[in-house]
Amino acid sequence: MEKADTPAIAPPHPMLVAVVVSLAAFMEVLDTTITNVSLTHIAGSLAASQNESSWVLTSYLVANGIVLPLSGWLAGVMGRKNFFLLCITCFTVASFACGIATSLPVLIGFRLLQGLAGGGLQPMQQAIIMDSFPPEKRGVAFGITGITMVVAPILGPTLGGYITDHFSWRWIFFMNVPVGLLAVLLVKALVTDPPHARAKGLFSIDYIGMGLLALGLGAMQIVLDKGEEDDWFDSHFIILCTIVAAISLIAAFLWLWRQNEAIVDLRLLQDRYFGPACLMIFVVGFVLYGSSTLLPMLVQSQFGYDATLAGLVLSPGGLAVIVLMPTVGKLVNKIQSRYLIVVGMTLTGSGMAMTALFTPQTDYSTFVLMRILQVSGLPFLFVPISTMAFSAIPKEKSNKASALFSMMRNLGGSFGIAIILSYLLQRQQWHQTILGQHLATTDTAMQTTLATVTRTLIDHGYPPSSAPTQAMEVMHRHLMHHAVILGYGDAFQIFAVFIGTLAVAALFLPRNKIHEVKPPPPGMNDGRRKPNGNRQ
Repeated sequence: MEKADTPAIAPPHPMLVAVVVSLAAFMEVLDTTITNVSLTHIAGSLAASQNESSWVLTSYLVANGIVLPLSGWLAGVMGRKNFFLLCITCFTVASFACGIATSLPVLIGFRLLQGLAGGGLQPMQQAIIMDSFPPEKRGVAFGITGITMVVAPILGPTLGGYITDHFSWRWIFFMNVPVGLLAVLLVKALVTDPPHARAKGLFSIDYIGMGLLALGLGAMQIVLDKGEEDDWFDSHFIILCTIVAAISLIAAFLWLWRQNEAIVDLRLLQDRYFGPACLMIFVVGFVLYGSSTLLPMLVQSQFGYDATLAGLVLSPGGLAVIVLMPTVGKLVNKIQSRYLIVVGMTLTGSGMAMTALFTPQTDYSTFVLMRILQVSGLPFLFVPISTMAFSAIPKEKSNKASALFSMMRNLGGSFGIAIILSYLLQRQQWHQTILGQHLATTDTAMQTTLATVTRTLIDHGYPPSSAPTQAMEVMHRHLMHHAVILGYGDAFQIFAVFIGTLAVAALFLPRNKIHEVKPPPPGMNDGRRKPNGNRQ
């Protein structure tokens, strides 16, 4: 006879299922950042320019962004487990193909396929985990999901830098093959579709909605990823992509909102929990990906760190997230999500404010402490936001809700990287202009410093006739370096102000009900005393 506490639709070991499906999703999320530090090596190996090699990133992000919102519909057509297995298999095959690519166009083509296959892994992982745990344990479940979604982007540059520096960039892709094969075997053995997640068949295809959404998201991702590189609207290509994205997305919104069975259920955003949660997870993506891009750039360009050491600035923060996630997963059953979100915003904002105070003398250990404080708030954001988002979503809509939720997080990351890099460049140019004014020969302080540097150069063997010119170049380099440093400080400061403002706004989020644990049925252990037996 079955035990009374065996779930009707959940596998016998939900924690094991969560780990298995997270393995596949972790592999995919890792690939969004792992190639960032390897582009120079890829370009050199395949006889391409740095600008051309950046399409290795762009192609993946564009394909991933297109499939993410469609994954809920695709899972309904072929069944969630079948779709998940197909995504893992295709992602693994595409990863191997990327590793053996002999030219840049071939690599970009396979990265495109890798992104298409990987787009379904994040939302399906979340939907499977959500259905595997009862409502009162979803905080722990989303803690596992959070480790995947938060730690993978943090560890990506570290792992990518180490592999590239010590082996070959090709192993960045080859390492996915054994992980993917293992994930296929385990998912096939352990995951079972509940009735609402089984295949419903292909009755009709909304070609209009699918086409508009794919075109709009693809064009928007290109704008966000290539805009800064192409000087934004000074590029005709970026202008064209912006127009295409705007028209397509507006048309897609109007079309999908009117459909009863839309491929992307935008009406879910009307839910009083899900809508605000999507906005907040957009912010999490904005902060996570933006800061994860900014800090390695800073230490590599201004402090001389190599790719491996720059990654090691980030990785201790990932360990902090792993430690905090389970704790926060338990707290969501006891404390209102909005209060936990305020704590998370405060911690992360404090970390950004602290980082904005760095100096040219800041050492490695200080950068590590800054990063740990930055990311220590993320568990207090991801777990409560996820728990609140799905607190009132019907199970039959879990696939589409997970797809939309994952899309908002990824879009937040794309916007975060694009906006913060553009702001960084503007602030650096502003500081260069201000500091450059001090190079004027009429400035007394400048004259004194210039004379000191000139004498130092002469003492080191420079001819007296050329020493003043050399001294001016030294001063110019010093001031430009200082302008860049100030620009990075401004970028982290704007992060701090942005997050601090949202911390106040989070107080007005709706009260969540997911923490209210339902009493156990008669005859089951309620956690306060043990039952006398399995039967009364």
